[in-house]
Amino acid sequence: MSEEKFSYFVGLDIGTTAVRCVVGELTPDAPLPSIIAFSEVPNSGMRRGNVAHVDEVVEAVVKAVTEAERVSGKEIKAATTNVNGAHVQGINSKGVIAISSPDREISVDDRLRAEEAATIIQLPPNKDIIQVFAKNYHLDGQENVKDPVGMRGVRLEVDTHILLAAAPALKMLEQVLSRAELRAAHRTVSSLAAAEAVLDRKQKESGVAVIDIGAATTNVVVIEDGEVEHIAVIPMGGNHITNDLAIGLRTDLDVAELIKVKHASLSKRVSGEGSFVKGGEEVRFDRDMMRIIAGARVEEILEYVDREFKKIHRSKKLPGGVVLVGGSANLPGLSDLAKETLELPARVGSWKQVPKIVDGLDGPTFAPAVGLMLLDMYLGPPASGMFDEIQSGLFQSVKSPLNSFLARFKRRQ
Repeated sequence: MSEEKFSYFVGLDIGTTAVRCVVGELTPDAPLPSIIAFSEVPNSGMRRGNVAHVDEVVEAVVKAVTEAERVSGKEIKAATTNVNGAHVQGINSKGVIAISSPDREISVDDRLRAEEAATIIQLPPNKDIIQVFAKNYHLDGQENVKDPVGMRGVRLEVDTHILLAAAPALKMLEQVLSRAELRAAHRTVSSLAAAEAVLDRKQKESGVAVIDIGAATTNVVVIEDGEVEHIAVIPMGGNHITNDLAIGLRTDLDVAELIKVKHASLSKRVSGEGSFVKGGEEVRFDRDMMRIIAGARVEEILEYVDREFKKIHRSKKLPGGVVLVGGSANLPGLSDLAKETLELPARVGSWKQVPKIVDGLDGPTFAPAVGLMLLDMYLGPPASGMFDEIQSGLFQSVKSPLNSFLARFKRRQ
């Protein structure tokens, strides 16, 4: 691969209501790529994170990529993209191997064999492995080994977290990209991508969760000791808030969406009657009722998030708290409600450390797309197979994304 080919990187966030594309360019002396182009195009072909109408999704992807190409001056043929939907799930698995070398020294191949052994499991029906995250290793009873290479022993074990997705949904996404004349360099969930954009090393070590509240789903990832501990997708998001407002305020869906985006607030300091003009007519609504309706749905989403924390015994036990991203993270008062409901520190995600040349690209909505762009750099060139890379440690742990990237290997078919 030529050096020029790796000078720019692309993240493609295919969401339920919009497709977002971010292009970053890396100069030789820069630690992070600068964002040189972005685009956002409405998408009406998805339902709850899954492709429902292929033609409409293809059209949105083509428009988003074409606009990004126009602004950046780069030809986009591949991108790191996301997988979404309630079918996405994370499971834990363990791999065990015997060390057969005469000196019993652990090699990179031994480490990879252990990680591969963890993927030899009985998968749920119609599920495929997208990624495998090696959390820690055990060598002859010694626990919490981060990297066993160079150590000596007889029995090597690895604890992994495996990310699964429904095979039919993956094939639909592959069909969309193929018709858009694109190739998926890598795939991951949007919360994990957003984590690359909004978290620092200290947060990843102490224990933190990223909550990506999208239109139809809420993606959750828990990271501790620099490793992925848990991934989940909750089938509830911003559209449910809109639907509740439409019912509770007895108004049309498009009016309810405007109220949510432009006027909604979860802060108790907001009260009284609100109004705005739409189509030449004045629309009035009660701010207290709006807050109660939206707050009830957000609390429900956060309660489902806490259930995921309880599965791994991390409820109220994440020193790094939670970081909120996604379109619904723009709701005023959301971080305060999250603090109260989850009993954890909470903040809206920011990725100001990523330089940008273009204007107008801010806020938590683009955090997953920016993170996908960064992963496009960290993960390097795509593997020969699709949905099959093994991730040894969290992506950000590598010091030099292009030269010191951790080894990958192809999962057995």
